[in-house]
Amino acid sequence: MNRKQKTILIRILLTAVLTLALHPLPVEGWARLLLTLIPYLLIGWDILRKAVLGIFHREVFDENFLMSIATIGALVLGQYEESVEVMLFYQIGELFQSYAVGKSRRSIASLMDIRPDFANVERDGQIVQVDPEEVQPGDCIVVRPGERIPLDGTVGCVNLSGLLRIRVTKPFEESTVNRILELVENSSLKKSKTENFITRFAHYYTPIVCIGAVLLAVLPPLFLGNWPEWISRALTFLVISCPCALVISIPLSFFGGIGGASRAGILVKGGTDLESLARTKTIVFDKTGTLTQGVFTVTEMTPTPGWDAGDLLELAALAEVYSNHPISRSLRDACAHPLDLERVGESEELAGSGVITWVDGKQVAAGNARLMNHIHVAFTENTHPGTIVYLAVNGSFAGSIVISDQLKASSMQAMKELQAQGIRTVLLTGDSEKAAQAVGSALKIDEIHSGLLPDGKVEHVERLLAAKPQKSTLAFVGDGINDAPVLTRADVGIAMGAMGSDAAIEAADVVLMDDDPRKISLAMRIARKCLRIVKENIIFALSVKIICLLLGALGKAGMQAAIFADVGVMVLAVLNAVRTLRVDHMSKNSSQA
Repeated sequence: MNRKQKTILIRILLTAVLTLALHPLPVEGWARLLLTLIPYLLIGWDILRKAVLGIFHREVFDENFLMSIATIGALVLGQYEESVEVMLFYQIGELFQSYAVGKSRRSIASLMDIRPDFANVERDGQIVQVDPEEVQPGDCIVVRPGERIPLDGTVGCVNLSGLLRIRVTKPFEESTVNRILELVENSSLKKSKTENFITRFAHYYTPIVCIGAVLLAVLPPLFLGNWPEWISRALTFLVISCPCALVISIPLSFFGGIGGASRAGILVKGGTDLESLARTKTIVFDKTGTLTQGVFTVTEMTPTPGWDAGDLLELAALAEVYSNHPISRSLRDACAHPLDLERVGESEELAGSGVITWVDGKQVAAGNARLMNHIHVAFTENTHPGTIVYLAVNGSFAGSIVISDQLKASSMQAMKELQAQGIRTVLLTGDSEKAAQAVGSALKIDEIHSGLLPDGKVEHVERLLAAKPQKSTLAFVGDGINDAPVLTRADVGIAMGAMGSDAAIEAADVVLMDDDPRKISLAMRIARKCLRIVKENIIFALSVKIICLLLGALGKAGMQAAIFADVGVMVLAVLNAVRTLRVDHMSKNSSQA
């Protein structure tokens, strides 16, 4: 409990004690009013202050204004204890709300533990501890065993003591860690449709009920008399009408859902994304790095007659020596000896096809079947599952190399969980049909498309978007820089946060911090639970409000009923909203699956 919450609790306890002490005193009239003002002002001075400030700022019609008018009116009518009780129970509700929000913030703060506190920089032969924001690109930082890596950079070396030296490539404000933290901090700014609706609802609802209360206080007594009775009913009507339960519990539900997801390692960028995720019926997957490990190894080499397997591999590695693609790295890693870069001349990369590089004065083309067709080279198709790299030297086919990528251990369970929720799954990949079918069949994916360039993935996603059922959404899951356009185009973009590219993380609406595809199913359960709780609160709050407003107008509900309709409903709605934070059991089950 923080300092503010402790202060509210102390005021609540003191007010309760003073109210109980005043109750048996044989004092009436002005003396009792003056004594009642002590607990009233103790518990309600901040509400009165906000109401006055709201009037000066031309934001009159809010819950503070309603509570102030109702309780002051109760004091005028001689309902002294009732006026204090309204303020007292309202503050109890505020305490519950503050505690719930604090719990949500602590859940989100657990993700903030990735923020580095310092960086060890090498300067003039000395290691100096500085703020990460002071480190510039090009500086060399040292990370000792057990310390967080504070900035993005290139690993220099690891000595025998386990000391890690990193050459910084980006300032702290551009680092992956800082951008992720900013996304978390700004998540509450992206309001869902439901939150926006409640904001608009409260904007019109509050002045309407204030006008209704005035009419209730004025019109009936003009014909029926008994002004004190109708003014009392109008004041009760005002207390009942406070929309606190809705304007507090609905945003809190989304905030709690985002906080609970963060605690489970799932970054949801806003309430609107949580709402869209809950309505998802189709999920489209990229293959490499999403459902597979993204770690490629050479599993087979098939040279044509006259070529040696070792020479074929070396030429492929030299041709791909300047590429950062995982397949290119796997070719270089498979070579048994260092590559001589002086043998490599000009190189041209053809997006989605491969590379054409001059090696030892020869033109070496390394890539997929699309590249072979592009340069008009007749080749022998390799039908083995995996990614196939075809090689042509000076326009003649030299052979092929099979590179395989293993499924993630959790991918199978992830698909089972999604399919159990009735989700339709689609695979889009730039790999060969054989590689795509091998993965798709193993995971029982409903629809498979292979050999796609980035724009081809976008076209397929747009086709699926056009064919999806009404009021449902489509999600795309990817990790690479080429996935950014599709992540943006989908209703919900889900990125792998641990190994995914910066562009994918920026473009996505949801980020899985540990790259575990099972977290997709967990994220959807969190989102659906959050939306279910929101609907429960809306139905419950409005139902109680309508019934109590009618009873209050008819004189069948007094100030005690008004307190329940306002504060009681708010407390119950807030307690219900706090349930969105409880995702530990779901996370545990998902991890064990």
